Amino acid sequence: MPRRAVFLDRDGTIHEERDFLSDPALLRLERGAAAGLRRLEEAGFALIVITNQSGVARGYHTEDDVRRVNAALSEMLAAEGVHIESYYHCPHHPEGAVPKYSFVCDCRKPAPGLILQAAKDADIDIGASYMVGDFTRDVKAGRAAGVRTVLVRTGYGRKSESEVIGQGLADYIADDLADAAEWIIRDSGITGGKGVDR
Repeated sequence: MPRRAVFLDRDGTIHEERDFLSDPALLRLERGAAAGLRRLEEAGFALIVITNQSGVARGYHTEDDVRRVNAALSEMLAAEGVHIESYYHCPHHPEGAVPKYSFVCDCRKPAPGLILQAAKDADIDIGASYMVGDFTRDVKAGRAAGVRTVLVRTGYGRKSESEVIGQGLADYIADDLADAAEWIIRDSGITGGKGVDR
């Protein structure tokens, strides 16, 4: 039976934004991240990370570095009672410096490729799922995939907010993941929430 999921951007959404993060020691959870993710998981949502990692194509770090950061983040969240089911990353960029990764792909957000692949792999009901991120391309990817979308004001969210509102891309604008979780739970009809539509 298909399940519901919340697809999540990583940098600036779950952990504090650090451009081209490659050192797990620099990881710091965003405000509200652990509480929000725990609420979503308790409500029955699978938590799946969808992240652009163009630093690989740019030659700043490797895919192994991405995986190390993911593993450290999972460990950090596990200590808070949160389980990330899976991670999907796009290492590509059309103007990258590493030829192997330097091309136009269908997995780099705002393209929906990674969301659609994750949904297929994990038997996710797209129509009952959500995408949460701090950047215009995150909510664009969610729209293209056919899920409901939430922009958080953490990370680059405040800078992206006017563009996202202007283009009508987000179903909700949240202060952080805790706020996003309450709205998603209410919107999904699972139970009551405390969020306020903006």
